[in-house]
Amino acid sequence: MPKILEKLKTELKLRGFTDKTVSTYIFQNKKFLDFTSKKPENTNEDDVKKYIAFLMSKEQKPSSVNLALSSLKFFYNEIMKKDLFKEIKPPKQEKKIPTVLTKEEIKNLINAAENPKHKLLIELMYSSGLRVSEAVSIKVNDLELDEKMGTIRSGKGKKDRHIILSENLIEHVKDYLNKRDDKNQYLFSVKDRHIGTRQAQKIVKQAALKAGIKKRVFCHAIRSSFATHLLDSGVDIRVIQELLGHSNLSTTERYTKVSREKLKQVKSPLDNIYS
Repeated sequence: MPKILEKLKTELKLRGFTDKTVSTYIFQNKKFLDFTSKKPENTNEDDVKKYIAFLMSKEQKPSSVNLALSSLKFFYNEIMKKDLFKEIKPPKQEKKIPTVLTKEEIKNLINAAENPKHKLLIELMYSSGLRVSEAVSIKVNDLELDEKMGTIRSGKGKKDRHIILSENLIEHVKDYLNKRDDKNQYLFSVKDRHIGTRQAQKIVKQAALKAGIKKRVFCHAIRSSFATHLLDSGVDIRVIQELLGHSNLSTTERYTKVSREKLKQVKSPLDNIYS
C-alpha cells in the first residue's frame, strides 16, 4: 500500500471510523488511483469527473457511486488538502420504498425456521428492529430480560442505544440459554465467536423460501417491518427513530410511505360521491 494511503488509514482510525469503513475508503481510493495511473498530488477535478462517469457507465447504483465520492472527498480534503469537488454533484439517490412484510408473513417466516437458534435470531430482529450486524453480535449480558430491555453497544456511528424486548422473545431466550451447551458471551455463538452477517442473511432467505413468501426477503426487510408495524399501531415516529438508532428523522420517515394500514384508513373521494 502506498505511504499516502497508509496515512489515510491512520487518520481514519484516529477519528474513530469502523474497520469496515477504513477498508472501504482505502479500497475506493486505490481503485481511483489505478484508474488515473497518476500520483495523488497530480490528480485533478477532471480525473474525478472521468472516474465518476466511468462508474456510472458501469451502471453502478447511485449509492455505490456516492460511496466512492465520499471516500475520495475525505482523502483529498483531509489528507491531500486539495478541493477537487466544487463542481461535482453526486448522483441522486434512488427513492425506493422499503420492503415490508405483513404480520402474517413475519409469523410464517419465524415458523419456517426449524433450528431454535435461527428462529430466535429472526424473532430478535423483529422484536427489537435490529440491524443484522447488531443482531448477530449481541451479547447475553446486553439483554436485561427482567426489564424487557437491551442495549446495542457501538452500533452504527459507534453509538449505544436502548432496545425493547418482547415478552415472547424473553421466554424463548431463557429457554434457549438453558438448553445451550457453551457459555459463549454472544447470544448467537459459533465456537468462540458469533455467527456472521452472511450466515444470518442465508438463514432468513431459506426461511422465506420455505414459508413460500414471494417478496424479496432479507434481514433489513425484518427491521423495516418492525418500524412500519409500530407506526401502524400508533407509536410516535420519534420513538421509532430512537429505537432504530437513526440520527436523522428523515431516515425514519421513509416508513410513513409504506404504512399500508394508515393508507387504508383514508376514504376515497369517490365513495363520498355515492354515499
